[in-house]
Amino acid sequence: MMISFLHTIYQVLLPISLPVIGGALLKKFKRLDTKPLSTLSLYVMSPALIFETLLQAEVSGGEVLKTVIFCLLNVLLLWLVSEGAGRFLAMSQPERSGLNLVTMFTNSVNYGLPLVLLAFGQAGLDKASVYVIVQIIIINTIGVFLAAKSHFSVKKALLSVFTLPSVYAALLAVLLRLLQVSLPDALGTGVSLLSAAYAPLALVILGAQMTGVSSGDDKPGVAKQAFVTGMLLRLLIAPFIAWGILAVLQADGLLFSVIMILSSMPAAVNAVILAEQYDAAPALVSKCILWTTLASFAVLPIWLLAL
Repeated sequence: MMISFLHTIYQVLLPISLPVIGGALLKKFKRLDTKPLSTLSLYVMSPALIFETLLQAEVSGGEVLKTVIFCLLNVLLLWLVSEGAGRFLAMSQPERSGLNLVTMFTNSVNYGLPLVLLAFGQAGLDKASVYVIVQIIIINTIGVFLAAKSHFSVKKALLSVFTLPSVYAALLAVLLRLLQVSLPDALGTGVSLLSAAYAPLALVILGAQMTGVSSGDDKPGVAKQAFVTGMLLRLLIAPFIAWGILAVLQADGLLFSVIMILSSMPAAVNAVILAEQYDAAPALVSKCILWTTLASFAVLPIWLLAL
């Protein structure tokens, strides 16, 4: 068991850790500005990856349907659990909103996609791409709603979805597949170059972002109770909820494994952006992001072995 655990770390997490460490060192010693890199990743690399993957993906209609249903049921149940825990523990409204963000949204893009690619290969990435697209839409609608609460704008949330190029890349890929149109070789090669650059760039950004995210220890108002609850919900409760939903949906094989891993990822880094914008306990959210990410290097190999 220990040999298998170490083998998983060596084969999957060691390759991922190198660019993450590189990004962290660049942030610490060279003051790396991740904003232009994040813009490049969001508007160029990520759409290229989504487009190429969906264009070539071997995913059945049944798998797509199960993935969409899973995402909707999962986000609903996680909200019910986190909101219920927040109310039971008498947390304030901002703390409950922050707990919702930490529990419901995972780092499935910057961290999850590279991990799936290394652990399950291109076939796993094919299935992960559908999950990621649905999650992008959910966090930019439901995520905004949960963070904003009293000053929520439905129009703003809906419009934010249509500013994301990955959504258009996905729609274009689906359209080309329906029309059975193939890209010219030269254009396909260009898209592949951009797509291949996504994983290392995303991991460098993740490392730099983690260095820039505060642990929350130097800020007042981060209750230990809220922090521990967030850690337990994201790292322990959420994966078992995902397991139950997948069992009910009768998902199996590679689809089951990919969705389980993506559902077990640490809290989404961009959750702190929503938390800061709408005052949803940003110190709590940033602290949970940092420590769930660090803990994931020990937790995720266990899940990979279990699957």
